[in-house]
Amino acid sequence: MSVSGTAEALHEPWRSLRRQREGTSFGTWVFLGSELMMFGGLVLIYAVNRALHPDAFTAGGRETSLIYGTVNTAVLLTSSLTMAVGSEAARAGLRRLALRTLLATIALGCTFLAVKGFEYNEDIAKGMIPGPGFPLEEPAAQIFWALYWIMTALHALHLTVGIGLVSIFTYQYWKLERLHQSPAFEGTALYWHLVDIIWIFLYPLFYLMGRS
Repeated sequence: MSVSGTAEALHEPWRSLRRQREGTSFGTWVFLGSELMMFGGLVLIYAVNRALHPDAFTAGGRETSLIYGTVNTAVLLTSSLTMAVGSEAARAGLRRLALRTLLATIALGCTFLAVKGFEYNEDIAKGMIPGPGFPLEEPAAQIFWALYWIMTALHALHLTVGIGLVSIFTYQYWKLERLHQSPAFEGTALYWHLVDIIWIFLYPLFYLMGRS
């Protein structure tokens, strides 16, 4: 996605701004769809293994931190709200509100990563890394924790990319005193919401199931 803080320019091979916007929007949706398919495949692997090893997955789930997971869920839900408000404020030309809410979105994203870092440190201290010396007796609990590390780390990576994109737009808005509502900006907002939605699915899989 190209980022522009000035008037939208026409680029090759597009013959009009309308077609360029349509092409960019289509590409954005294809990209978001591919991200959903990737995480959907991992969720399917999780579901199959949970069906095969319910007791082991329940035991593995009891070792995750419900507090960290719940705090981060609240943080991301709030960031989704600030992203939506910031996007609408920029579109309406409400510069101060847009800057504040976009900065809040960045801060909340960084907060999520910081909390996740503390959680990972605690997980490592407890030895929850699949392999020799894994503390749980159920062998298949290692599958649960392997999926936990893969899926949450991938999510954190995607969130980091989102923070970078929002930071670029926020800087341009502050520097250029305007933020052009291009498909790139709209795509970034959609990407942020997608990352939040993915976490909403990961939260019950790794933090709630097995605790009822």
